[in-house]
Amino acid sequence: MTSQILIAGFGGQGVLFAGKFISYMGLLEGKELSWLPSYGPEMRGGTANCSVIISDDPVGSPIVSNPDILMAMNLPSLDKYEDAVVPGGMIFVDSTLIERKVKRDDVKVFYIPSTFLAQQSGVPTLANMIMVGKFIKESSAVSESYIEEALKKVVSAKRANLLDLNYNAIKSGMDFAE
Repeated sequence: MTSQILIAGFGGQGVLFAGKFISYMGLLEGKELSWLPSYGPEMRGGTANCSVIISDDPVGSPIVSNPDILMAMNLPSLDKYEDAVVPGGMIFVDSTLIERKVKRDDVKVFYIPSTFLAQQSGVPTLANMIMVGKFIKESSAVSESYIEEALKKVVSAKRANLLDLNYNAIKSGMDFAE
Protein backbone atom coordinates (compact mmCIF):
# COMPACT_ATOMS: atom_id res chain seq x y z
CA MET A 1 0.00 0.00 0.00
CA THR A 2 1.18 3.51 -0.80
CA SER A 3 -0.35 6.78 0.41
CA GLN A 4 0.60 10.04 -1.29
CA ILE A 5 -0.32 12.92 0.99
CA LEU A 6 -0.20 16.64 0.28
CA ILE A 7 -0.66 19.10 3.13
CA ALA A 8 -1.02 22.70 2.00
CA GLY A 9 -1.70 26.08 3.56
CA PHE A 10 0.12 29.27 4.37
CA GLY A 11 3.27 29.72 6.43
CA GLY A 12 2.66 29.65 10.16
CA GLN A 13 -0.15 27.07 10.03
CA GLY A 14 2.15 24.19 10.91
CA VAL A 15 1.92 22.49 7.53
CA LEU A 16 5.53 21.27 7.63
CA PHE A 17 5.22 20.17 11.26
CA ALA A 18 2.11 18.14 10.43
CA GLY A 19 3.94 16.45 7.56
CA LYS A 20 6.92 15.70 9.75
CA PHE A 21 4.66 14.19 12.42
CA ILE A 22 2.87 11.96 9.88
CA SER A 23 6.26 10.91 8.51
CA TYR A 24 7.47 9.87 11.95
CA MET A 25 4.32 7.83 12.42
CA GLY A 26 5.12 6.01 9.19
CA LEU A 27 8.74 5.48 10.25
CA LEU A 28 7.67 4.03 13.60
CA GLU A 29 5.43 1.58 11.73
CA GLY A 30 8.43 0.44 9.71
CA LYS A 31 7.17 1.94 6.45
CA GLU A 32 9.21 3.41 3.62
CA LEU A 33 8.63 7.14 3.24
CA SER A 34 9.61 10.52 1.97
CA TRP A 35 8.94 13.95 3.44
CA LEU A 36 9.41 16.93 1.15
CA PRO A 37 8.67 20.40 2.55
CA SER A 38 8.17 23.37 0.26
CA TYR A 39 7.54 26.97 1.20
CA GLY A 40 7.72 30.42 -0.31
CA PRO A 41 10.35 32.95 0.74
CA GLU A 42 7.79 34.83 2.81
CA MET A 43 7.41 31.92 5.28
CA ARG A 44 4.74 33.23 7.65
CA GLY A 45 1.84 34.23 5.47
CA GLY A 46 3.44 32.85 2.32
CA THR A 47 2.50 29.54 0.77
CA ALA A 48 3.67 26.28 2.29
CA ASN A 49 3.07 22.69 1.38
CA CYS A 50 4.47 19.35 2.35
CA SER A 51 4.50 16.12 0.38
CA VAL A 52 4.55 12.86 2.34
CA ILE A 53 4.66 9.42 0.80
CA ILE A 54 4.18 6.41 3.06
CA SER A 55 4.62 3.03 1.45
CA ASP A 56 5.24 -0.66 1.99
CA ASP A 57 7.74 -0.45 -0.88
CA PRO A 58 10.76 1.83 -1.43
CA VAL A 59 9.76 5.33 -2.53
CA GLY A 60 11.21 6.22 -5.92
CA SER A 61 10.43 9.94 -6.03
CA PRO A 62 9.45 12.37 -3.27
CA ILE A 63 7.22 14.39 -5.60
CA VAL A 64 3.46 14.14 -5.01
CA SER A 65 1.74 15.33 -8.18
CA ASN A 66 -1.54 13.49 -7.72
CA PRO A 67 -2.19 12.95 -4.02
CA ASP A 68 -4.46 10.27 -2.60
CA ILE A 69 -5.00 12.61 0.34
CA LEU A 70 -5.10 16.41 0.39
CA MET A 71 -5.25 18.45 3.58
CA ALA A 72 -6.17 22.00 2.58
CA MET A 73 -5.65 24.53 5.34
CA ASN A 74 -6.66 27.60 3.27
CA LEU A 75 -8.67 28.48 0.15
CA PRO A 76 -5.73 29.07 -2.22
CA SER A 77 -4.50 25.55 -1.40
CA LEU A 78 -7.87 23.98 -2.11
CA ASP A 79 -8.17 25.98 -5.34
CA LYS A 80 -4.69 24.92 -6.46
CA TYR A 81 -4.73 21.21 -5.55
CA GLU A 82 -8.36 20.03 -5.57
CA ASP A 83 -8.25 18.85 -9.18
CA ALA A 84 -4.94 17.01 -8.64
CA VAL A 85 -6.40 14.54 -6.11
CA VAL A 86 -6.88 11.08 -7.62
CA PRO A 87 -10.47 9.87 -8.10
CA GLY A 88 -11.46 7.97 -4.96
CA GLY A 89 -9.05 10.05 -2.88
CA MET A 90 -9.74 12.09 0.23
CA ILE A 91 -9.80 15.84 0.82
CA PHE A 92 -9.67 17.31 4.33
CA VAL A 93 -10.81 20.94 4.44
CA ASP A 94 -10.40 23.48 7.24
CA SER A 95 -13.98 24.72 7.01
CA THR A 96 -13.24 27.69 9.28
CA LEU A 97 -11.03 29.29 6.63
CA ILE A 98 -12.56 27.72 3.52
CA GLU A 99 -16.21 28.53 3.01
CA ARG A 100 -16.71 26.90 -0.37
CA LYS A 101 -17.49 23.23 -0.87
CA VAL A 102 -15.32 20.85 -2.84
CA LYS A 103 -16.59 20.79 -6.42
CA ARG A 104 -15.80 17.14 -7.11
CA ASP A 105 -18.05 14.19 -6.34
CA ASP A 106 -15.50 11.45 -6.98
CA VAL A 107 -13.55 12.04 -3.74
CA LYS A 108 -14.42 11.67 -0.07
CA VAL A 109 -14.49 15.07 1.64
CA PHE A 110 -14.22 15.95 5.32
CA TYR A 111 -15.03 19.48 6.50
CA ILE A 112 -13.35 20.14 9.84
CA PRO A 113 -13.56 23.59 11.46
CA SER A 114 -10.05 23.05 12.79
CA THR A 115 -9.09 26.70 13.19
CA PHE A 116 -12.31 27.35 15.14
CA LEU A 117 -11.81 24.26 17.30
CA ALA A 118 -8.21 25.26 18.01
CA GLN A 119 -9.27 28.78 19.01
CA GLN A 120 -12.03 27.37 21.24
CA SER A 121 -9.51 25.16 23.03
CA GLY A 122 -7.26 28.15 23.66
CA VAL A 123 -4.46 26.93 21.40
CA PRO A 124 -5.06 28.61 18.02
CA THR A 125 -1.74 27.30 16.63
CA LEU A 126 -2.88 23.67 16.73
CA ALA A 127 -5.45 23.66 13.91
CA ASN A 128 -2.94 21.60 11.93
CA MET A 129 -2.93 18.81 14.52
CA ILE A 130 -6.74 18.76 14.67
CA MET A 131 -6.71 18.18 10.90
CA VAL A 132 -4.08 15.48 11.37
CA GLY A 133 -6.30 13.79 13.95
CA LYS A 134 -9.19 13.58 11.51
CA PHE A 135 -6.78 12.31 8.84
CA ILE A 136 -5.54 9.54 11.18
CA LYS A 137 -9.11 8.54 12.02
CA GLU A 138 -10.41 8.46 8.44
CA SER A 139 -7.47 7.19 6.39
CA SER A 140 -5.50 4.00 6.64
CA ALA A 141 -2.19 5.72 5.90
CA VAL A 142 -0.93 5.48 9.50
CA SER A 143 -1.99 3.69 12.66
CA GLU A 144 -3.10 5.66 15.70
CA SER A 145 -1.01 3.41 17.94
CA TYR A 146 2.11 5.53 17.31
CA ILE A 147 0.69 8.99 18.07
CA GLU A 148 2.43 9.55 21.41
CA GLU A 149 5.76 8.13 20.28
CA ALA A 150 5.76 10.23 17.10
CA LEU A 151 4.90 13.38 19.07
CA LYS A 152 7.94 12.80 21.27
CA LYS A 153 10.07 12.74 18.10
CA VAL A 154 8.78 16.01 16.64
CA VAL A 155 8.15 18.13 19.74
CA SER A 156 11.54 19.28 20.99
CA ALA A 157 12.61 18.64 24.60
CA LYS A 158 12.55 22.37 25.37
CA ARG A 159 8.89 22.44 24.31
CA ALA A 160 7.86 19.27 26.15
CA ASN A 161 5.04 21.28 27.74
CA LEU A 162 3.36 21.18 24.30
CA LEU A 163 3.18 17.37 24.12
CA ASP A 164 -0.17 17.11 25.88
CA LEU A 165 -1.61 20.06 23.95
CA ASN A 166 -0.66 18.44 20.62
CA TYR A 167 -2.00 15.07 21.75
CA ASN A 168 -5.30 16.66 22.84
CA ALA A 169 -5.57 18.49 19.50
CA ILE A 170 -5.08 15.21 17.62
CA LYS A 171 -7.71 13.50 19.78
CA SER A 172 -10.07 16.43 19.17
CA GLY A 173 -9.70 15.90 15.42
CA MET A 174 -10.19 12.14 15.77
CA ASP A 175 -13.34 12.67 17.83
CA PHE A 176 -14.81 15.35 15.55
CA ALA A 177 -17.99 14.22 13.82
CA GLU A 178 -19.32 16.34 10.98
